Amino acid sequence: MSGQPWDASYRDGPAPWDIGGPQPAVVRVAQAGGFTGTVLDAGCGSGENALFIAALGVDVVGVDVAATALALGREKAAERGLGVEFVEGDAFDLGRLGRRFDTVLDCGLFHSCDQDERPRYVASLASVTAPGASLYVLCFSDDGTELGPHPVSRDKVEAAFAPATGWAIADIGRDRIHTTFQENGVAAWLVTILRVGG
Repeated sequence: MSGQPWDASYRDGPAPWDIGGPQPAVVRVAQAGGFTGTVLDAGCGSGENALFIAALGVDVVGVDVAATALALGREKAAERGLGVEFVEGDAFDLGRLGRRFDTVLDCGLFHSCDQDERPRYVASLASVTAPGASLYVLCFSDDGTELGPHPVSRDKVEAAFAPATGWAIADIGRDRIHTTFQENGVAAWLVTILRVGG
């Protein structure tokens, strides 16, 4: 994933998905104790979700291809006294991090992958997790009247994380992703996925 187009989203002003705070769905998962151990925020952007999770006392690493977004995240972490580690990296090659994570958050990254890219991305997530790890995916849904760009069907989500990939979907429900272009957010899936493979 080339960082340049993503980086421009942050250089030219707030990105449409950068709402100045964590996504409400992520807040709910965090408040329910969903983020445990060492957490990876894949496609962390300017870090609002990662920073919210870290403020709860959780060890968080945020990864993104957009250098400008990561710089913003580091500035906010310093201002808030939070030790989030922000790393420039490719979501399709997370194994290069040389780390393992107990929980992964994907907020708005999965739906940006083309269908033929999804197997690589799912395998990349598997490369930095062990059986028992949890993955939370919040992505644009095609189920609703207010849709975001690149909405994904429930069937496509289920196919991407089929048991043969080393993952098992524990729950998939309707939710919202809040954006700067839609006050009440747009239709989304909130998916809880467990790492089951070797």
